[in-house]
Amino acid sequence: MTDNKPPTAEALTNGGETHAVPTSTAQQYDLLPKLIPNLDRHLIFPLLEFLSGLEGDESAEVTKAKYELLKQTNMTDYVASLWQEINDSDEMPEEFVKKREEVLQRLSLFTEETSQIDELLNDESVVSNLRSDKVANLKFLEQQHGVTIQMVDMLYDYGRFQYSCGSYANSAHLLDQFRILSTDNDKASSASWGKLAADILTTNWEVVMEEVNKVKESIDTKLFNNPLAQLDHRTWLIHWTLFPFFNYEPARDTITEMLFSPSFINTIQTNCPWILRYLAAAVITSRSRTRNTGAYQKQLKDLVRVVRQEGYEYNDPVTEFVKALYVDFDFEAAQKKLEEAEEVLKGDFFLSASADAFVEAARHLISESYCKIHQRIDIRDLSARLGLSHDEGEKWIVNLIRDTRMDGKLDYQQGTVLMNHPANSVYQQVIERTKGSFFRTSVLSAAVAK
Repeated sequence: MTDNKPPTAEALTNGGETHAVPTSTAQQYDLLPKLIPNLDRHLIFPLLEFLSGLEGDESAEVTKAKYELLKQTNMTDYVASLWQEINDSDEMPEEFVKKREEVLQRLSLFTEETSQIDELLNDESVVSNLRSDKVANLKFLEQQHGVTIQMVDMLYDYGRFQYSCGSYANSAHLLDQFRILSTDNDKASSASWGKLAADILTTNWEVVMEEVNKVKESIDTKLFNNPLAQLDHRTWLIHWTLFPFFNYEPARDTITEMLFSPSFINTIQTNCPWILRYLAAAVITSRSRTRNTGAYQKQLKDLVRVVRQEGYEYNDPVTEFVKALYVDFDFEAAQKKLEEAEEVLKGDFFLSASADAFVEAARHLISESYCKIHQRIDIRDLSARLGLSHDEGEKWIVNLIRDTRMDGKLDYQQGTVLMNHPANSVYQQVIERTKGSFFRTSVLSAAVAK
């Protein structure tokens, strides 16, 4: 128990590569100082592990940071090993030996005091009599089995203790049991955050997404009369969802939609504009899965709008790539920013595994935009803009025309591509521009009627 340690960066990134060589660009746009205040100390540890991987041999500064981060936890053996490494000592200080004994004593006490209620909640005959009414459940358990409020609260304390010891699976189980019975809304909310963190650290992504929805619903309903608390809690949730966002493929669309919802995009713009890096990476890398769908086009349009609005507040090579391509239509700048973005992504804990997919999707977006604007395209010129050789660029363009079904013809002798851009009739343009007006009018009328 006391020799537990938080999961490594490799464990939380599904074994993805975490030992890229750091670059000055990646260091310049490092978001770690902005992410840390919005994460639990146990969630911060994998980011420090990733940082030490970037630097090759772990630096003394990172080791000290790990020690300061975890010294308040109950993972005494691991903390003691960090102290020994920092001080170049083979002996364990007496304070760690004493704390280890205290942790083991408290663990034994918690196990004894929660054994009765734990057995009851694992008894199918007892659980089958529980209802959605927590007050009625407590009354039933008190009358039939002698369960008290203090025993229920002990589950909460024991869950927090297990979490501090690094026993995340046991912590999640205990906090879930506490939520089933507790009528204390504040503690139940705290237990939900604790269970979410524990599930993240055990990489139980399906359950994580269920907990994300529960926490989101709690923020929307229970904090309705406290806008400032809502803002803070949504900020935390946004940062915590970065773990499943890029490590669990089925969560990508769900979290992207959540972040684009009005309440969360407002939170990003107000409290944490640096999240635009992750939102941009998610939208761009989802191109192959949702290309040409209405949802993808809307997300891309919303992304461009927000990046343009928040450019004065936050920018990095990823957001500047979006601005160069879709706001300034500067293909040379877009290519330059793409090269920088690749370095930044490889130095980012959450995005390092998505760097190659991002570059591939970004090249497609550059090609598509370039082909839509130009009628005659020089293959050598486009290849240079994509950072490819002439032969690679030629194959790329052929695949692009085939995959996107563009109306283009390749002239091998001239080394060009002729694009056919049939003009829409005036009537079709009017239809396209006004097709959503009826729906918007209906929504506005309903809002006015209220």
